[in-house]
Amino acid sequence: MMNTELLTAPESLRRLVLDLRQMETFIEDPLVIRKADGVWYEDVNGRRILDGLSGIFTVNAGHGNRRIIEAIKAQLDTLAFAPPLHATSPPAIELVQRLAEVTPEDLNTIKLLSGGSEATEAAMKLARQYHRQTGNPGKFKVISRFHGYHGATMGALSATGTRRRKTMFEPTLHGFLHVHPPTCYRCPYEKTFPDCEVFCARTVEDLIELEGAETIAALILEPVGNTGGIIMPPQGYLPELRDICDRHGILLIYDEIITGFGRTGNMFAAQTFEATPDILCMGKGMSSGYVPLAGIAFRDAIASAFLGREEDEVEFSHGHTFGGNPLAAAAGLANLAEIRERDLCARARETGAYVRQRLEELREYGIVGDIRGCGLLAGVEFVEDPDTRTPFDPSVKFGVQAGRAALGKGLLTRFDPNWIALAPPLVITREATDLMMDILSDSIRETVKRIRA
Repeated sequence: MMNTELLTAPESLRRLVLDLRQMETFIEDPLVIRKADGVWYEDVNGRRILDGLSGIFTVNAGHGNRRIIEAIKAQLDTLAFAPPLHATSPPAIELVQRLAEVTPEDLNTIKLLSGGSEATEAAMKLARQYHRQTGNPGKFKVISRFHGYHGATMGALSATGTRRRKTMFEPTLHGFLHVHPPTCYRCPYEKTFPDCEVFCARTVEDLIELEGAETIAALILEPVGNTGGIIMPPQGYLPELRDICDRHGILLIYDEIITGFGRTGNMFAAQTFEATPDILCMGKGMSSGYVPLAGIAFRDAIASAFLGREEDEVEFSHGHTFGGNPLAAAAGLANLAEIRERDLCARARETGAYVRQRLEELREYGIVGDIRGCGLLAGVEFVEDPDTRTPFDPSVKFGVQAGRAALGKGLLTRFDPNWIALAPPLVITREATDLMMDILSDSIRETVKRIRA
């Protein structure tokens, strides 16, 4: 093991590439995590950092969870890898059975994968192949939303509607269309809910009719949008999209990589918002990050289109080397048992309500525009003037300043120029929650004082 000084030295870090980070900046003040326990990280210098983000919306059951760790260790002694073209394993079989117990309605068929991008790619491929095999080969286009993010692979990026994540890789794939998300606080149509009667959902049907429903395979969306600043759907939005998809023979896909496994206060956001998709993408909190694990669950009627004789070649023409990996499945089983037996969904609802209550206290600083979220997923948007909703000048980057200040004080959050998000492990205590909110409040107060000095 390298010593601390060598671990943080520029020469040790220059060959490393982190996600979405400028490495020249990172090596100036690197964060190297040594260990974690519960809701705490510890870096190589011994500094403790409260994990207000579950790593990256992932560690729902908390760090150092002994049940999950022991399940992985026991599986490692038995079978670490099964041949994916020829066989499966007992933990994979049991995992899909347990998942089918908690997915909504008839989302009973599950394809196990190893990452969120794989899941969204698989969902869109499944939709295209399904239509091809059910007499609608012309249905290939995919509708998604601006501000959405669906992963780093090329198909997932094509569905992504966030400029910063994809423009450097364009042109992306053909057949992807985008609509505005339900950003009620800054409605792109300059309407007000509920008087708008969920106009943003109805614009999806306009697009379908203009493009031709016979060309549209699927609509993919995050029930709660992340990259746009925790975008919450207004009441009736998702049920309306469900009805639109039904009317036009379009498969509705939920990207629940972030919102799944208790994050919104139910096992899945589909249950929170009472609107079930045809395909549900899962990942991140599926194993609480202990082993890479993801998957898609889809309706019985879709699954039946992939059953037949071998010579028919109707099986799902998709696979990944580590999909259904025994170690990952064992982790997923233990994680799911933790969430269910400890009722972490209820914990998410209770703690999330308290977090939003504490966020309301930040309005005293005169820079809070909107507070959004559900379950233990919360976001706050910062503005120059809350009364007029006037945003800060782009050069201010208030959210980034406040988020970096919080990290310096020992709190990890998700921060963007105009907003900050919180999503701590679902096991967080009230004491740790108060500490999280106190650090955030202090960081925001100091940032306000600094920019207005």
